[in-house]
Amino acid sequence: MPKNVKKRNWAFVLYPESAPEDWRQQLTETGLQCAISPLHDKDTNPTGEPKKAHYHVILCYSGPTSYTVVKALTDKLNQPVPQPLEQVRGYYRYLTHKDNPEKYQYEANEITTINGFDIGEFVELTVTEIKKYMHELNVMVYEKDIIEYSDLLALLTFDDSEHARELEHVLETHTLHFNALIRSRHHKQLEQETNRK
Repeated sequence: MPKNVKKRNWAFVLYPESAPEDWRQQLTETGLQCAISPLHDKDTNPTGEPKKAHYHVILCYSGPTSYTVVKALTDKLNQPVPQPLEQVRGYYRYLTHKDNPEKYQYEANEITTINGFDIGEFVELTVTEIKKYMHELNVMVYEKDIIEYSDLLALLTFDDSEHARELEHVLETHTLHFNALIRSRHHKQLEQETNRK
């Protein structure tokens, strides 16, 4: 890779057997925002042989950073050369093989983050994903008989999953729609109670 390549976001594979024992501490001390996959210890080669256990690591710099600088860090950790990332979100999904059903599926709650890494800062949902999540939230409103916007928001806020963060993002960016839906349901319920009296 040319030494003059500069990117803000990078990734590398880390093999625990060759890394220093305090590699996590060393990453923390860089001050870089990082995301670390679960230990990939169930991956196999196309021939079916198991791959060496490894982690995938995302490094986020505050500005464009050269290959040489990033390689100095991976060298210090005794790891392979880093790769520039065009898209953090896509690689973040690869930490668990989320979009690769033919590969072993690792748990998203086993992803660890360092120095305030937040995937929410990199999320750019597609139109298809937004429609899907809006439908899911609509169903939730009906199934859970939600008649207050705050109740729907609370359901998502107290759920620590990555999926809940995506739903929360859609809810917060489509407040008019969900407010109207919930207000309409609330009004209808009050009307029905009045008619029963």
